[in-house]
Amino acid sequence: MIKTVNRVLLGLLGLGLFALGGGVLLGGLDLQRRWGFDVPGWWPFRGPADVVLGDEGRRRWRAEDWWWPTVIAVLAVLLVLLLWWLWTLLRRDRLHQVLVDSRDGTTARLDGRALEDVIEEEAQATDGVARARVRLGGRRTAPVTRARLWLEPHAEPERILARFDRDALAPARDSAGLNRLPSEVGFREVRHRAHRVD
Repeated sequence: MIKTVNRVLLGLLGLGLFALGGGVLLGGLDLQRRWGFDVPGWWPFRGPADVVLGDEGRRRWRAEDWWWPTVIAVLAVLLVLLLWWLWTLLRRDRLHQVLVDSRDGTTARLDGRALEDVIEEEAQATDGVARARVRLGGRRTAPVTRARLWLEPHAEPERILARFDRDALAPARDSAGLNRLPSEVGFREVRHRAHRVD
């Protein structure tokens, strides 16, 4: 659902910006006169001297009682819609629940954040891992983990990856009753300040 909303909104926004930018470009470069074609009578940009919003357009509704409340209401609704859109974009990458098959015909819900915390703690307990951050994505029935591990200078990434799979991912997969738990793991090096030697 949110993917469809994103595509429609981005498509409409892009189309509107393309039309507005194209209209300003046509008028600013005076292309209709140079290339010999006419624009509709309602078209606001007819030449390089035209402006986006003239004096008459800016002053037309100012004296009306309904003008400023309407402007403020429209801008407030637009702001709420944009904040909602941003919130859904930021939260959709995070899985809040995992459905666990309890083997008796029912399903239980496992808190996604609790599972993330357990995997993070197990990862940070690994020698060579200074810090870990784990996020769950995917679907409730098929979660995917995205982990970022900050490694100490002496750490060996291959060994850390094997231990992360064995000590953190495998227990999480088994406890959630999942057949598989795909994971994307990124490594970063912890930067230390140089020590002064006297």
